[in-house]
Amino acid sequence: MGHKLAHASRLKSIPGTPVLEWGKVARGVLPSIHTIESHNPLALRPGRIIGLEGPTGLGLTRVGLSMMAEASHQAQVVVVDVRGWICPLAAWETGVRVDRLAVVRCDDVIQWPRAVAALLEGVKAIYAEVPTGVGDSTLRRLGVLARSRDAALVLRPLQGRLPSGLAYLRVRAGRVVWTGAHQGHGRLAGRRITLELSGKGVSGIQHIVEVEDDGSHTVRVVSRLASSEARRAVG
Repeated sequence: MGHKLAHASRLKSIPGTPVLEWGKVARGVLPSIHTIESHNPLALRPGRIIGLEGPTGLGLTRVGLSMMAEASHQAQVVVVDVRGWICPLAAWETGVRVDRLAVVRCDDVIQWPRAVAALLEGVKAIYAEVPTGVGDSTLRRLGVLARSRDAALVLRPLQGRLPSGLAYLRVRAGRVVWTGAHQGHGRLAGRRITLELSGKGVSGIQHIVEVEDDGSHTVRVVSRLASSEARRAVG
Protein backbone atom coordinates (compact mmCIF):
# COMPACT_ATOMS: atom_id res chain seq x y z
CA MET A 1 0.00 0.00 0.00
CA GLY A 2 2.80 2.41 0.89
CA HIS A 3 4.39 1.91 -2.52
CA LYS A 4 1.11 2.68 -4.26
CA LEU A 5 0.54 5.85 -2.27
CA ALA A 6 4.09 7.03 -2.93
CA HIS A 7 3.66 6.34 -6.64
CA ALA A 8 0.38 8.25 -6.62
CA SER A 9 2.02 11.27 -5.02
CA ARG A 10 4.58 11.44 -7.83
CA LEU A 11 2.16 10.98 -10.70
CA LYS A 12 0.80 14.26 -12.05
CA SER A 13 -1.47 13.06 -14.82
CA ILE A 14 -2.57 10.03 -16.80
CA PRO A 15 -4.05 9.95 -20.31
CA GLY A 16 -7.53 11.42 -20.59
CA THR A 17 -7.46 13.30 -17.30
CA PRO A 18 -6.83 17.07 -17.38
CA VAL A 19 -4.90 18.54 -14.47
CA LEU A 20 -5.37 22.28 -14.84
CA GLU A 21 -4.42 25.50 -13.17
CA TRP A 22 -7.56 27.52 -12.51
CA GLY A 23 -6.67 30.25 -15.01
CA LYS A 24 -6.89 27.74 -17.86
CA VAL A 25 -10.41 26.52 -17.10
CA ALA A 26 -13.25 28.06 -19.12
CA ARG A 27 -16.58 28.71 -17.45
CA GLY A 28 -19.55 26.53 -18.30
CA VAL A 29 -17.81 23.95 -20.48
CA LEU A 30 -18.32 20.87 -18.29
CA PRO A 31 -21.49 18.74 -18.62
CA SER A 32 -23.97 17.95 -15.86
CA ILE A 33 -24.86 14.58 -14.36
CA HIS A 34 -28.17 12.91 -13.64
CA THR A 35 -29.58 12.51 -10.15
CA ILE A 36 -27.31 10.49 -7.86
CA GLU A 37 -29.08 7.98 -5.66
CA SER A 38 -27.62 5.50 -3.20
CA HIS A 39 -28.26 3.97 0.23
CA ASN A 40 -24.65 4.68 1.21
CA PRO A 41 -24.72 7.21 4.09
CA LEU A 42 -21.79 9.00 2.43
CA ALA A 43 -23.45 9.19 -1.00
CA LEU A 44 -23.77 12.50 -2.81
CA ARG A 45 -27.16 14.19 -3.03
CA PRO A 46 -28.03 16.82 -5.66
CA GLY A 47 -28.20 20.28 -4.13
CA ARG A 48 -26.61 19.16 -0.87
CA ILE A 49 -23.32 20.14 0.77
CA ILE A 50 -21.21 17.60 2.62
CA GLY A 51 -18.47 18.78 4.97
CA LEU A 52 -15.36 16.66 5.61
CA GLU A 53 -13.57 17.83 8.73
CA GLY A 54 -10.51 16.66 10.60
CA PRO A 55 -6.71 16.84 10.64
CA THR A 56 -4.56 15.90 7.66
CA GLY A 57 -3.46 12.27 7.63
CA LEU A 58 -6.71 10.62 8.69
CA GLY A 59 -7.75 9.53 5.19
CA LEU A 60 -10.36 12.19 4.44
CA THR A 61 -8.99 12.94 0.96
CA ARG A 62 -9.55 9.33 -0.09
CA VAL A 63 -12.99 9.36 1.50
CA GLY A 64 -13.84 12.50 -0.48
CA LEU A 65 -12.51 11.11 -3.75
CA SER A 66 -14.46 7.90 -3.20
CA MET A 67 -17.64 9.97 -2.94
CA MET A 68 -17.05 11.08 -6.54
CA ALA A 69 -16.86 7.52 -7.89
CA GLU A 70 -20.57 6.87 -8.49
CA ALA A 71 -21.12 10.29 -10.07
CA SER A 72 -18.17 9.82 -12.43
CA HIS A 73 -19.94 6.88 -14.05
CA GLN A 74 -22.64 9.30 -15.19
CA ALA A 75 -20.76 12.43 -16.27
CA GLN A 76 -17.91 14.82 -15.50
CA VAL A 77 -16.73 15.36 -11.93
CA VAL A 78 -14.23 17.94 -10.70
CA VAL A 79 -11.73 18.00 -7.84
CA VAL A 80 -10.44 21.39 -6.68
CA ASP A 81 -6.93 20.79 -5.33
CA VAL A 82 -5.50 23.45 -3.00
CA ARG A 83 -2.36 21.69 -1.75
CA GLY A 84 -1.23 20.21 -5.08
CA TRP A 85 -1.31 16.70 -3.64
CA ILE A 86 -4.20 15.14 -5.58
CA CYS A 87 -3.46 13.18 -8.75
CA PRO A 88 -5.66 11.19 -11.15
CA LEU A 89 -4.18 7.85 -10.07
CA ALA A 90 -5.27 8.44 -6.48
CA ALA A 91 -8.81 9.17 -7.73
CA TRP A 92 -8.80 6.12 -10.00
CA GLU A 93 -7.83 3.90 -7.05
CA THR A 94 -11.04 5.00 -5.26
CA GLY A 95 -13.24 4.06 -8.22
CA VAL A 96 -13.42 7.39 -10.09
CA ARG A 97 -13.49 7.16 -13.89
CA VAL A 98 -10.48 9.23 -14.87
CA ASP A 99 -11.85 9.94 -18.35
CA ARG A 100 -14.61 11.90 -16.59
CA LEU A 101 -12.41 13.59 -14.02
CA ALA A 102 -10.85 17.05 -14.08
CA VAL A 103 -8.44 18.19 -11.37
CA VAL A 104 -8.34 21.98 -10.99
CA ARG A 105 -5.52 23.45 -8.90
CA CYS A 106 -6.22 26.72 -7.15
CA ASP A 107 -4.57 27.78 -3.88
CA ASP A 108 -5.33 31.51 -4.03
CA VAL A 109 -7.82 32.50 -1.34
CA ILE A 110 -9.28 35.24 -3.60
CA GLN A 111 -9.54 33.16 -6.77
CA TRP A 112 -10.75 29.99 -5.04
CA PRO A 113 -14.40 31.05 -4.48
CA ARG A 114 -14.57 32.39 -8.04
CA ALA A 115 -13.28 29.07 -9.34
CA VAL A 116 -15.77 27.01 -7.36
CA ALA A 117 -18.66 29.32 -8.30
CA ALA A 118 -17.80 29.05 -11.99
CA LEU A 119 -17.52 25.26 -11.80
CA LEU A 120 -20.92 25.05 -10.10
CA GLU A 121 -22.43 26.58 -13.22
CA GLY A 122 -21.54 23.53 -15.27
CA VAL A 123 -20.69 20.59 -12.95
CA LYS A 124 -23.01 18.62 -10.69
CA ALA A 125 -20.42 16.85 -8.53
CA ILE A 126 -17.45 18.71 -7.02
CA TYR A 127 -14.96 17.84 -4.29
CA ALA A 128 -13.18 20.99 -3.16
CA GLU A 129 -10.47 21.55 -0.60
CA VAL A 130 -11.05 24.86 1.17
CA PRO A 131 -7.95 27.01 1.69
CA THR A 132 -7.35 28.74 5.00
CA GLY A 133 -8.77 32.26 4.99
CA VAL A 134 -12.02 31.75 3.08
CA GLY A 135 -14.73 33.49 5.10
CA ASP A 136 -17.96 31.98 6.38
CA SER A 137 -20.09 34.36 4.30
CA THR A 138 -18.26 33.28 1.14
CA LEU A 139 -18.85 29.61 1.93
CA ARG A 140 -22.52 30.27 2.60
CA ARG A 141 -22.89 32.01 -0.78
CA LEU A 142 -21.34 28.99 -2.48
CA GLY A 143 -23.75 26.77 -0.57
CA VAL A 144 -26.70 28.78 -1.87
CA LEU A 145 -25.33 28.53 -5.40
CA ALA A 146 -24.83 24.76 -5.12
CA ARG A 147 -28.41 24.31 -3.96
CA SER A 148 -29.80 26.54 -6.71
CA ARG A 149 -27.83 24.62 -9.36
CA ASP A 150 -28.82 21.24 -7.87
CA ALA A 151 -25.13 20.37 -7.52
CA ALA A 152 -23.53 18.03 -5.00
CA LEU A 153 -20.63 19.84 -3.30
CA VAL A 154 -18.15 18.23 -0.92
CA LEU A 155 -16.10 20.78 1.03
CA ARG A 156 -12.90 19.80 2.82
CA PRO A 157 -11.60 22.68 4.99
CA LEU A 158 -7.86 22.33 5.47
CA GLN A 159 -8.17 24.03 8.85
CA GLY A 160 -11.09 24.47 11.20
CA ARG A 161 -14.73 23.70 10.50
CA LEU A 162 -17.42 24.79 8.10
CA PRO A 163 -19.90 27.39 9.40
CA SER A 164 -22.87 26.03 11.31
CA GLY A 165 -25.86 25.11 9.19
CA LEU A 166 -24.00 25.00 5.87
CA ALA A 167 -23.50 21.24 5.54
CA TYR A 168 -26.43 18.91 4.99
CA LEU A 169 -24.12 16.17 6.25
CA ARG A 170 -21.10 16.81 8.43
CA VAL A 171 -18.45 14.08 8.43
CA ARG A 172 -15.72 14.31 11.02
CA ALA A 173 -12.77 11.93 11.16
CA GLY A 174 -12.15 10.16 14.44
CA ARG A 175 -9.41 7.59 14.81
CA VAL A 176 -7.49 5.50 12.28
CA VAL A 177 -6.39 1.91 12.89
CA TRP A 178 -3.79 0.47 10.52
CA THR A 179 -3.72 -3.27 9.78
CA GLY A 180 -1.07 -5.62 8.45
CA ALA A 181 1.99 -4.77 10.54
CA HIS A 182 2.52 -6.63 13.81
CA GLN A 183 5.12 -5.79 16.46
CA GLY A 184 6.93 -3.48 14.06
CA HIS A 185 7.21 -6.05 11.25
CA GLY A 186 5.27 -6.79 8.08
CA ARG A 187 3.55 -4.71 5.46
CA LEU A 188 0.68 -2.30 5.95
CA ALA A 189 -2.43 -3.82 4.35
CA GLY A 190 -5.00 -1.10 4.97
CA ARG A 191 -6.70 1.05 7.54
CA ARG A 192 -10.06 1.48 9.20
CA ILE A 193 -11.28 5.02 9.71
CA THR A 194 -13.92 5.95 12.26
CA LEU A 195 -16.21 8.75 11.07
CA GLU A 196 -18.78 10.75 13.01
CA LEU A 197 -21.82 11.73 10.92
CA SER A 198 -24.17 14.52 11.98
CA GLY A 199 -26.63 17.00 10.52
CA LYS A 200 -29.84 16.81 8.53
CA GLY A 201 -28.39 14.09 6.33
CA VAL A 202 -28.74 11.66 9.26
CA SER A 203 -31.99 13.21 10.59
CA GLY A 204 -30.18 15.06 13.35
CA ILE A 205 -29.06 11.80 14.99
CA GLN A 206 -25.33 11.39 15.37
CA HIS A 207 -24.00 8.24 13.72
CA ILE A 208 -20.57 6.66 14.03
CA VAL A 209 -19.49 4.54 11.07
CA GLU A 210 -16.33 2.69 10.18
CA VAL A 211 -14.90 2.68 6.66
CA GLU A 212 -12.27 0.36 5.26
CA ASP A 213 -9.48 1.59 2.99
CA ASP A 214 -6.90 -0.80 1.54
CA GLY A 215 -5.23 1.90 -0.57
CA SER A 216 -6.20 0.50 -3.95
CA HIS A 217 -9.99 0.22 -4.09
CA THR A 218 -13.07 2.27 -3.27
CA VAL A 219 -13.33 3.26 0.39
CA ARG A 220 -16.14 1.11 1.81
CA VAL A 221 -18.48 1.57 4.77
CA VAL A 222 -18.10 -1.68 6.67
CA SER A 223 -20.01 -1.07 9.90
CA ARG A 224 -22.22 1.32 11.80
CA LEU A 225 -20.82 1.33 15.29
CA ALA A 226 -23.41 3.45 17.07
CA SER A 227 -26.08 6.10 16.81
CA SER A 228 -27.34 8.38 19.49
CA GLU A 229 -30.42 10.58 19.84
CA ALA A 230 -28.29 13.66 20.37
CA ARG A 231 -29.49 17.22 20.09
CA ARG A 232 -31.20 18.04 16.80
CA ALA A 233 -28.43 19.09 14.44
CA VAL A 234 -28.78 22.05 12.11
CA GLY A 235 -25.73 21.40 9.92
